[in-house]
Amino acid sequence: MPLYTTDALILRTYKLGESDRIVVFLTRDRGKKRGVAKNARQSRRRFGGGLEPMTCGRVGYVERERRDLVLLNYVEPTRSPLSAEDGEALGYVGYFAELIDECAQEADPNETLYRLGASMVEAMAGGVPIDPLARYFEYWLLRLQGVYQPDPRASGDARAFLEAARTCSPFALTSVTVSRGTLRELETTHGAQIAAHLEKDLRSVRVLKEIGREELHTENRKSQVDR
Repeated sequence: MPLYTTDALILRTYKLGESDRIVVFLTRDRGKKRGVAKNARQSRRRFGGGLEPMTCGRVGYVERERRDLVLLNYVEPTRSPLSAEDGEALGYVGYFAELIDECAQEADPNETLYRLGASMVEAMAGGVPIDPLARYFEYWLLRLQGVYQPDPRASGDARAFLEAARTCSPFALTSVTVSRGTLRELETTHGAQIAAHLEKDLRSVRVLKEIGREELHTENRKSQVDR
């Protein structure tokens, strides 16, 4: 049984038995894999924080004949979104991971999708504002899936942002001026296209909406106190 080593992006984990975890990860060169991380729930020594969603790292795993699940040997983290200083950005980790998981195909190499996900982690760690970054991610994800449709009713500011997103890296978003209203417009448009493509609503979207309502409530209370 050969040991494969590759760069990978951790997408999600869930419990298996009393001590193990199943790990879903997107490799750079061999597509999405599902593997068993033995004793990952009992001891953090072997995997440490390498199993957190959207962690980039070097992964070693063994593929076994006639088995759907690979055996995860190790994860060596190289970059984690947990290093982001913006607490709001951390709320988007599950959103990015769930979208990539839904769009990635089992064992179907998709280096472009991998690089998009890895660039989100780099940008979050580098302090790129999360709202424009999320709209950038949605735009490129839809394009990579071949389902992006320009909105003929889009405002001039929305079209200008998307034109910038089409030609710049995520890090260049720090110099792109865009209003909160424009970002909300794009969030609505992209969200509708994503839901139509996946034919379902994402759990992470509901979580983000709850976070947004809580933040709005906090801002309103602070505003009333300031008066």
